[in-house]
Amino acid sequence: MTRWAIADTGPLVAYFDRRDLHHDWAVHQMKTLAAPLLVCESVLTEALFLLGRRQATSDALVALVEREILRVDFHLGDHVAMVRALMLKYRDTPMSLAGACIVRMSEMSSRHAVLTLDTDFSVYRRFGREPLPLVAPWIR
Repeated sequence: MTRWAIADTGPLVAYFDRRDLHHDWAVHQMKTLAAPLLVCESVLTEALFLLGRRQATSDALVALVEREILRVDFHLGDHVAMVRALMLKYRDTPMSLAGACIVRMSEMSSRHAVLTLDTDFSVYRRFGREPLPLVAPWIR
C-alpha cells in the first residue's frame, strides 16, 4: 500500500543527523514513503535552524525540495485564520506554527499521514475531532 505523508521537522533533522536516536527510522521512512512528502516552509525553517550551520546539510535539505522529494504545499496567507485558531486551541500544549500548519495540511490532504517524532500530534485533532493519521516510531 502506498503511503503519502506530510513531514514534520523531527524526521527531517533525524534523516540528516546520523547521531540522532531516530536516524535509521527516518532513513527507512524516506525510502518507503511515496514522494513527494509535503512540507510547509515553517518546517523547513525549523529543520534548517536545528541542523545548524553545516552548509552541506542545509544544502542537502534544500536539494530535496529542488528534486521534488519534498514539496512545499502550503501558503500560510491562505490559511492564517485557521492556523491561528489551532494555535489558540492548543496553546496549553503548546502548538508551534509548524505544528498548526501541519494539522491544517492534514485537513486539506486527508490521504496523507503525518511523519513525526512529536507525540503532541497524537493529541491534535483535524476538523476539531478527528485524530491525525501518523507515521511515528512509537506506532507499529
